[in-house]
Amino acid sequence: MPHPDASSLVLPLPPVAGRVWVAFSGGLDSTVLLHRLAQDAAVRRQGLHAIHVHHGLQPDADAWAAHCEAQCLSLEVPLQVHRVRVDMAAGDGVEAAARRARHAAFREAMQAGDIIALAHHRDDQAETFLLRALRASGPEGLAAMRPCRAFGTGWLWRPLLDTPRSTLESYARAASLSWIEDPSNAGTTFDRNFLRHEVLPLLRTRWPHADAAFARSAALNADAAGLLARQDRDLLARAATADPAALQVEALRDAGAAARARALRHWIEGLSLPPLPAEGVARIDAHLLDARADAQAEFAWHGAVVRRWRGLLHAERQRPALPDDWQVDWDGAAPLALPDGGALCLDGAPFATPVRVTARRGGERIALPGRAHRHALKDVLQSLGIPPWERRQLPLLWRDDVLWAAGDLVLSADCDAWLHTASRRLAWRRG
Repeated sequence: MPHPDASSLVLPLPPVAGRVWVAFSGGLDSTVLLHRLAQDAAVRRQGLHAIHVHHGLQPDADAWAAHCEAQCLSLEVPLQVHRVRVDMAAGDGVEAAARRARHAAFREAMQAGDIIALAHHRDDQAETFLLRALRASGPEGLAAMRPCRAFGTGWLWRPLLDTPRSTLESYARAASLSWIEDPSNAGTTFDRNFLRHEVLPLLRTRWPHADAAFARSAALNADAAGLLARQDRDLLARAATADPAALQVEALRDAGAAARARALRHWIEGLSLPPLPAEGVARIDAHLLDARADAQAEFAWHGAVVRRWRGLLHAERQRPALPDDWQVDWDGAAPLALPDGGALCLDGAPFATPVRVTARRGGERIALPGRAHRHALKDVLQSLGIPPWERRQLPLLWRDDVLWAAGDLVLSADCDAWLHTASRRLAWRRG
């Protein structure tokens, strides 16, 4: 196979010294990328591999995998073929579902520090920028694709992002490369294909530099997004508490509305909760930040919730309260699964006689270590700063109708003495 002059397609160095996996579909773009990296002795020394994801969405999918195997054999590049199931249950379209499946396959193949090299080029970047603009994205979205970003246990790397597709076509012809033409790329049903075949060609007739301009705008938005992210981190640092899932209301209130909205979304994203919608930002501003100190205002969305309590905002996944009528006998031999997904555990030998475990029903009293009288459990939990919603999940342990422990938060004198004497440890794991 002829080799064009490597200088005709100059690539940046890999971002780190890990193994490089080319995401190899067999199409023109990834074929050129794999061929070009195969000519690079430094990349070869790092460990060059290819990965082909078999989506099973096209009748010729098996033939495509065979083509990729033949190409990699001729280049002496090891190939892994991953067969995946494209799950459409999320309802966001076949393209998004296929991308999720690919990324899962990439993560499965990677070791720590590995690099997944993707063949996205400048034309792809222009399409992505336009798609994000049409969705009214902010700076992060308009930054489009990044040349390098953290991914899984390593990195995603796009070394062709500044390269026009016409350059890849010239390289492929000079090298006499063969590649697959995916018939789904020819239609205009998908938004990206419509931009590629209808919109961008028309724009280029008037503005030949359109692709470069969109790519440059994406880079400028990436710079702006970086500055805003630093501002977000500064605000979150001022509002931070010992608990990552809690922020100080006063620090947030002192910030401007736009900065606060960005910081709140960044905070929620960092907790791996569903994205905070615009309605949530508005509700937090209008109802949570200025709520009374003793109020329990909240906003819930998609299984997550933000609550205001004692001058803090708390965010978490919604968890159900224990059913009022729930109770079970437990001997401590194995963890006790709770109805809300939590568990009670006893480290060490089991109880000699089982305890009864129930939900809170109100009015409970407990005899604390070193105290002469029993105290209302509600008052004890308030004094410990246990939030009201957490109290609703708190399992109570009873012996002979006497409250023995409230999870692992409040131990009776008898429970505390028994645990110390028997060298046991009681643990409550939240749902």
